[in-house]
Amino acid sequence: MGDFVPALLVVDMQEDFCPPNGALAVENGRSIAPIINDLLCNRRFAIRVATQDWHPKDHISFAVNHPPPNNLPFESFITMSNPVPGKETQTKPQQLWPVHCVAGTEGASMIPEIKTDCVDLFVKKGMDPGVEMYSVFADAFGNVDSTKSVDTDLKAVLKGKNVTDVFIAGLAGDYCVKCTAIDAIKAGFRAWVIEEGTLCVVPGLGWEKTKEELEEDGVHVIHVDGPEIDMLRA
Repeated sequence: MGDFVPALLVVDMQEDFCPPNGALAVENGRSIAPIINDLLCNRRFAIRVATQDWHPKDHISFAVNHPPPNNLPFESFITMSNPVPGKETQTKPQQLWPVHCVAGTEGASMIPEIKTDCVDLFVKKGMDPGVEMYSVFADAFGNVDSTKSVDTDLKAVLKGKNVTDVFIAGLAGDYCVKCTAIDAIKAGFRAWVIEEGTLCVVPGLGWEKTKEELEEDGVHVIHVDGPEIDMLRA
């Protein structure tokens, strides 16, 4: 494999993404905490990063911020424009969600099952009200703007530590995990998603489709008991 400097990205293990009270809960979302804790605390990484959705109340993805009848969470889509000046004509459809992970609220906090004392860096994302940001590396249009959408230029941090490979687990597999992994490839890293360490909004066939998308983009989907993880044993 040549040079190999691994980093761990734990994606959005937050109260609003977990039962029983999460506004956008992934079924059994808390159940992957032991796997993530083993990765965080018992494996050898150059840096261990946890991401958090950290939305303003007026975020574009919240259904309540749009007029009826096109404001049904999980069902409705709106047209979202690129927030970069001069690129406003670039648009994308955006699915609407319930209000979730509002900055500073209990729903945005990490679940207590995660051993956060093993985390080296927390990165807050999705802070620009006008654009969705599933990936920690870039918004939905591929923009990287550390002053609006995200509070840390994670690519620069990882490059500064000579990271070559990014291992990813967390929630949800078919949204933030997938987009982060694909953008890690675009940022110049090798990317590995740990199958047992992620769960999807749409389980079953949703995960199978997600795996196909990941592999098409060059992301490796691996198992927690596989050789790639075993070699990271501290």
